[in-house]
Amino acid sequence: MSTIDAVDQAAHEAPAHHALPDPGESVPKLALPTVGIFLASLTAFVVSTIGYINGWMPFWATIPINATVTFVMFTVVHDASHYSISSARWVNGLMGRLAWLFVGPVVAFPSFGFIHIQHHRHSNDDDQDPDTFASHGKWWQLPLRWPMVEYFYLKYYLPRARSRPVKEVAETLVMMALSLTGLVIAIVTGNFWTLAVVFLIPQRIGLTVLAWWFDWLPHHGLEDTQRSNRYRATRNRVGAEWLFTPVLLSQNYHLVHHLHPSVPFYRYLRTWKRNEEAYLERNAAISTVFGQQLNPDEFREWKELNGRLARLLPVRMPTRSSSPHGTLHRIPVASVDPITADSTLVTFAVPEALQDAFRFEPGQHVTVCTDLGGPERGQGIRRNYSICAPATRAQLRIAVKHIAGGAFSTFVANDLKAGDVLELMTPTGRFGTPLHPLNRKHYVGLVAGSGITPVLSIVATTLEIETESRFTLIYGNRTRESTMFRAELDRLESRYADRLEVMHVLSSEPLHTPELRGRIDRDKLNLWLTGTLTPDSVDEWFICGPMEMTTSVRETLVEHLVDAERIHLELFYGYDSASGAERSYEAATVTFTLSGQQWTYDLTPGDSILEGALQVRSDAPYACMGGACGTCRAKLIEGNVEMDHNFALGQAELDAGYVLTCQSHPTTPFVSVDYDA
Repeated sequence: MSTIDAVDQAAHEAPAHHALPDPGESVPKLALPTVGIFLASLTAFVVSTIGYINGWMPFWATIPINATVTFVMFTVVHDASHYSISSARWVNGLMGRLAWLFVGPVVAFPSFGFIHIQHHRHSNDDDQDPDTFASHGKWWQLPLRWPMVEYFYLKYYLPRARSRPVKEVAETLVMMALSLTGLVIAIVTGNFWTLAVVFLIPQRIGLTVLAWWFDWLPHHGLEDTQRSNRYRATRNRVGAEWLFTPVLLSQNYHLVHHLHPSVPFYRYLRTWKRNEEAYLERNAAISTVFGQQLNPDEFREWKELNGRLARLLPVRMPTRSSSPHGTLHRIPVASVDPITADSTLVTFAVPEALQDAFRFEPGQHVTVCTDLGGPERGQGIRRNYSICAPATRAQLRIAVKHIAGGAFSTFVANDLKAGDVLELMTPTGRFGTPLHPLNRKHYVGLVAGSGITPVLSIVATTLEIETESRFTLIYGNRTRESTMFRAELDRLESRYADRLEVMHVLSSEPLHTPELRGRIDRDKLNLWLTGTLTPDSVDEWFICGPMEMTTSVRETLVEHLVDAERIHLELFYGYDSASGAERSYEAATVTFTLSGQQWTYDLTPGDSILEGALQVRSDAPYACMGGACGTCRAKLIEGNVEMDHNFALGQAELDAGYVLTCQSHPTTPFVSVDYDA
């Protein structure tokens, strides 16, 4: 062998000797998806078989249904043979034997397990691999072999039976005898055609497809064996994964299975994504669904091209509430769960008829009204809470921070329970930012305490929709134990490890990382803005927390020349609007449109437009009355107003003519606003 040949061969074989990447997956206590497909297949088989026997299901429906059962049941058998259904070994044995009855009962499940493990040890070795009958040979012969799986398995197994455990061989002999006996009985009793329709024909079809999909597709045309190069003894088949991953039950990622046999089938794709670059560095075998072989560089180019195309496909974007303004509805409570020692998660069961009205965008909030809890605690209370769920999920939930002496938070902590009914206003607010699947942005959240609630929704929704965007979250709290949604943030950070970084700033943890000890203040922010979070590296900023913290952070960002339009600020309360009464305002006539109806009233000088509107319509939308929440937003149709404070409307909304009616005082004799606009 020449030196050049030796180098080429070493380069070709080197990947086989690299350390195997960690799959990041362990055997579950119980693989519920695997159990689920077993139960679904069993149900389908029972229904179709009874239907055919009783005459209400035709044979042409029973055969494909039961053939599908054979195909799906093999995945249960397959995972059971690798002990990946459960960490309890007996569960795998039980599930494997039950599922094997629908696949190939001529031999016993333990015998199949031995045969299959030999396939893993000797993949593509014509002398040792029992599955090469389906992938190696003349092209016209292979389809004829696929329906004859049992023949080739017995041909492989019987010469080796002497070396197998006696119980395993005995179980196989019993299964062979039972299968033959069942066939003879069906023939003698005149039920052969029934047996053929409900089992023999479907089983043959299912096994043929299995031999094609589990053996030929992953292995044909590959020269390496499992011993010579484990990364090229089988392949992944990429493309049209929205179809082929569920149809093939993830076996289009068969390479992952051979590298990590104990990983359950439904986690193949996640394992591949976790270690994709490591596999590519080892020259993993990859082809497209159409059979085009791809080397690692070609795969990266293919992925980039198809990634751009995939991002053009429709994405389920969050939609705003169908309600033109905040309207109150009675909504039952689904659950009340503690988050920390001083905060509670409240989940609502929104009736189907109101789900469109309660759709929300990330960062929006709802106003909660209640008369529960008695006249001294909870009666006539109206509070504003951010929705802390992803906008892509059909779930409405809020988190309530317990405040000493707080009427509603005390009521939630002590008395509220599932089944109670609260009045909820449809979602309002504009703390978030427009999302788009093609965006490639860097977002930063600076939050403290319960300020996490709207930003949690923004983080989860953004990372799901904008697959190329990333998020840095700086979250201030007193201690680890007082940190709301810490476990949920950990899960998000694990799921989006490459795109989400959470930095916990703790003020009462003396052993915490020095750089993150204390509060989110000007000094820390100045350090970050001149280091890892330079303003030119961040597209948009979200600030939410106590008044002092949010205003200080915003001022610091502006000092570092961050465009104010890129800063989103959310306050849970604003200033007392009573300060407006100190100014001199003239009397005015106000017309407002609400729910398609117009109302006109004479406004008392010094009152806000909202205060006057509430005298006419008690259902006029509002929450904080301090210019912070945006619930009372309306469009100015005619006249001019002056606002005391504004913490909710951006410049674009102001330019479009929107005002906060709780802060607005007319400066012209006649003013018209529209809550429906």
